[in-house]
Amino acid sequence: MDDGTAWGGPDTEEPALGTPFHRSGDADPAGPYADGPWRNYFLILLDRIPTPIAVCRADGTVLIANPAMAGQWGVAPGRLRDRNLLDLFRPRDEAQLIRIAEAVRLGRRSRYPVEVHWRSASDGSEREGELTVDPVGDPSVQPPALLALLRVRETAPPPAPRGTASHVEARILALAAGGATTASIGTALGLTVDGVNYHLTRLARRWRVRGRAALVAKAYVLGVLSPESWPPAPA
Repeated sequence: MDDGTAWGGPDTEEPALGTPFHRSGDADPAGPYADGPWRNYFLILLDRIPTPIAVCRADGTVLIANPAMAGQWGVAPGRLRDRNLLDLFRPRDEAQLIRIAEAVRLGRRSRYPVEVHWRSASDGSEREGELTVDPVGDPSVQPPALLALLRVRETAPPPAPRGTASHVEARILALAAGGATTASIGTALGLTVDGVNYHLTRLARRWRVRGRAALVAKAYVLGVLSPESWPPAPA
């Protein structure tokens, strides 16, 4: 076989991305640890690493993937074998793939980052990250296997935690946000002044704030009060 070119680079006689190389010349996914007990140690370690990792042929076809990588698509690791990285990830810049193809053709051994995006299997959301591709294995074996490590990028901040408040507490907060006095809140809800103060004190301790203004502000932040209503109303 001639020197292989990864990722279906241009002006090459090697198969394009998605067309597997013939199996007889496949490098073992364990690379330099392919002989003896070291192969099992390598596979056990790969299985336990939390970083999404796959070992591929030079054309991007998956030889082996660890559970963290398979988890991006909600499948068992064995289900990714013979899939192609470009069936799974979409590159942001095709030029990055050409760089990898040229590096493999010339026998260079370095790490090559590829900005990718894909759709999460867990919730269908669009995910982004960096796939680092590293030619590995015995330098005399051409084309080499590719070690692909995925760094998932958080694309959105986690939602703010929603506060907990009973129906009565939410109504007290709504009236307080509208400027009602403690006495008028009690009259509106059929509570005594002490009863209103009891609920407000419990909320202040639970949310760790001081003063009625801070309590009302925290109620809006936590989603207990609707930011789109006036007069103020529970969410």
